[in-house]
Amino acid sequence: MAAASLLFCSTSSLTPTTNFCRKNSVYLNTHLDQLRKGIMSFAVHLPCQICNFKIYTVTNGASSGLHCKRLASTGTVEVDGRSQDDEFTFDLSNSQRSKKLSDSSSNLLGSTHGLERQLDSLFNEVRTLIRSGKKYEAFDLLQANYLSVKEHMDAGARGMEEAAILDVIALGYMALGETRIVGSVLDRLKKVANGLKDDEPLLDSILLHMGNMYEKLEKFELAINQYGRALNIIERKYGNSSPFLVTPLLGMAKVLSSIGRVTEAIETYHLAIKILESGKGLVCGELELPLISLSNLLLEEGRASEAENVFKRILDLCIKLYGEKDGRVGMAMCSLARVKCATGDIDEAIALYQDAFRVLKDSKSIASNDELMEKMRIDLAELLHVAGRGEEGRALLEECLLITEKYQGKDHPSCVIHLMNLAASYSQSKNFGDAERLLKKSLQIMMNTVPPDDQSISFPMLHLAVTLYKLNRDEEAEKFALNSLHIREKAFGAESLPVGEALDCLVSIQSRLGRNDKELLKLLERVLKIQELAFGNDSKEVVETLKKVIHYMDKLGMRSDKLPLQRRLSTLRNKFKQMVKY
Repeated sequence: MAAASLLFCSTSSLTPTTNFCRKNSVYLNTHLDQLRKGIMSFAVHLPCQICNFKIYTVTNGASSGLHCKRLASTGTVEVDGRSQDDEFTFDLSNSQRSKKLSDSSSNLLGSTHGLERQLDSLFNEVRTLIRSGKKYEAFDLLQANYLSVKEHMDAGARGMEEAAILDVIALGYMALGETRIVGSVLDRLKKVANGLKDDEPLLDSILLHMGNMYEKLEKFELAINQYGRALNIIERKYGNSSPFLVTPLLGMAKVLSSIGRVTEAIETYHLAIKILESGKGLVCGELELPLISLSNLLLEEGRASEAENVFKRILDLCIKLYGEKDGRVGMAMCSLARVKCATGDIDEAIALYQDAFRVLKDSKSIASNDELMEKMRIDLAELLHVAGRGEEGRALLEECLLITEKYQGKDHPSCVIHLMNLAASYSQSKNFGDAERLLKKSLQIMMNTVPPDDQSISFPMLHLAVTLYKLNRDEEAEKFALNSLHIREKAFGAESLPVGEALDCLVSIQSRLGRNDKELLKLLERVLKIQELAFGNDSKEVVETLKKVIHYMDKLGMRSDKLPLQRRLSTLRNKFKQMVKY
């Protein structure tokens, strides 16, 4: 179910929404979402030449033991029910590959232990500073090291040592969100890496980090180049069936899907899965991530049946790995429920969601106020309304509101989403009185939270206009619709979709108030122009608006103007009839 905006009324009839508001609503998230900014967790193990310059760290900074990890950029997927971008790693500290390197390079590893320890300490210190809110201190620490390594390179140094330190600095800036500086550091790092031979110890680890960061910066061709070189290095060292290939394969697959090369991406995911199966068997935890990534991609491509088969395997895998009562099984059930919804099996999706809730509640693996649990409740509530089980769905929405009020407070902006969802539910059941009460409360919370012309206020305001229209209180409805329109015009621009939505609502209200037909026609022509710009001249969205424009032209006796629009409307109707037929 796609995330929805906050007014889901039919613009022709002002029918309230049967879909529910999401925390990631594209227009309201600025003030209603408490976005969690993740910190990229990378530990490094980069043997290189003896360190000849100072790595700056904070006195008494946090430092931990060295953990060798391999990073793969795998796409946004759900692991244990949470969105994960970069969490799939191989811990190589005790791996066969690490032992081989130790056997062949013991002198090198021993001589660089001090540098490794300093690099590990540096990144852990940066991460600790960021997590404790000391971002400026983290920035200064990275900047000092960056200036130091640039000075060293200006003197002619271009070895693995410089590549290793630049890698850690780039990762630190990425954790800070300083993407512009990351790009500059990567440019310098790429020049160093290009001059290194493929047999340099753990060059492939640096290349994987580079591929991931280039992907984050949407420099996809550069990301593919780094992943490709890492793949070649690993394949030459360990063969074409080595599990070490999985990490770059997953990164490569994500980038391929991002640039529309979906068939190649799917093939790459299948290859990664095949390698893991051959090396670790059909039941291993490492299979979860590539399977989830593959199933999500299939779902995005509309291949719901194929995605369903993969999600079933994920659920079966989680049961075998963790047992039927584990929270991860509950999350796998939720994922399968979403696929069932995509295939139209609403009853099965509802049953899976309900089973998932029982597992998650019994396992106590996720707190009741966790954002993920909130999303699941809203998803299930929406399905229950679609299935005609509105009272059950409304109970879940009320639970969302009560939990938010308990942990955030009754007047916290986070309550607005749930108040509006409940209002939509009451509107669907024709209980417009309760819907009005809830919407006025949500509007009051927003007015107490943000400036009076803030765009977020326009959403409960327009919902309230719709509800008042349903209660035949047209003059009140007009006032709120006009206010919402003016806020949106200022916030989004005169030709934006939110403005078109408000205009369409206003036309319906003013039509019943008997306002001037010429003025209403002008408003509808604005709506039509907005829809054409957003969706195209031949889109479904323009059909209803064309009908209304023709209606008012007919009322105003504009025969010559309406004829070409009538022909256009007839063509569109035939087009969509043919689409339904075939």
